[in-house]
Amino acid sequence: MIDLTTLSTYLVVVLGLFLIPGPAVLLVLTRTAQGGRKTGIMTGLGIALGDSIHALLAAVGLSAILMTSALAFNIVKIVGAGYLIYLGVRALLEKRGDSSAPIVQNLSPMKAFLQAVPAEILNPKTALFFLAFFPQFVHPEQGSSLMQFTILGAIFVVLGILYTTTLVFIVRPLGILLKRLSWLNRWQGKIIGTIFISLGLKVALQSQ
Repeated sequence: MIDLTTLSTYLVVVLGLFLIPGPAVLLVLTRTAQGGRKTGIMTGLGIALGDSIHALLAAVGLSAILMTSALAFNIVKIVGAGYLIYLGVRALLEKRGDSSAPIVQNLSPMKAFLQAVPAEILNPKTALFFLAFFPQFVHPEQGSSLMQFTILGAIFVVLGILYTTTLVFIVRPLGILLKRLSWLNRWQGKIIGTIFISLGLKVALQSQ
């Protein structure tokens, strides 16, 4: 079972990542603005389903690697830490442009859901993220690795649903707030970059 310290760290990191607007969040906000709250909620559920599939595939794949070889799993874990550091450096160096939401056609709630699912599933960056992110919080000595991966994935998906649903209900005041907080657009790359690099370095230093 996952210990309280690891779980607390995981929750803080995930919540920190959610607070930085990304493509999925922008899509939810756009669908909400165009089709209303129901469409926005269904879009968030579609993204969550896509994330669930990525999390399940990562859990099964990474657990299989661990059962085959602890050394191989540690290698995957270190490579994943390196990938997180790479993402962090890219985020730090990224020049922020127009952060407006993408232009999409107005859709019914069900169509919005059906489009969001494959859009998230077919995103290779999401798959790489889960493969790099999950191993940093799994400790084989604490029990079933598959169970730990499953718990982490379920927490990520549930928090994602809660977050996007909350956004749907506060989208208008949030939009006004984000316009006022122009510094967030300038610094969001620095914030998420710092989170990724810190996590990656933590694992890299522990492995030495």
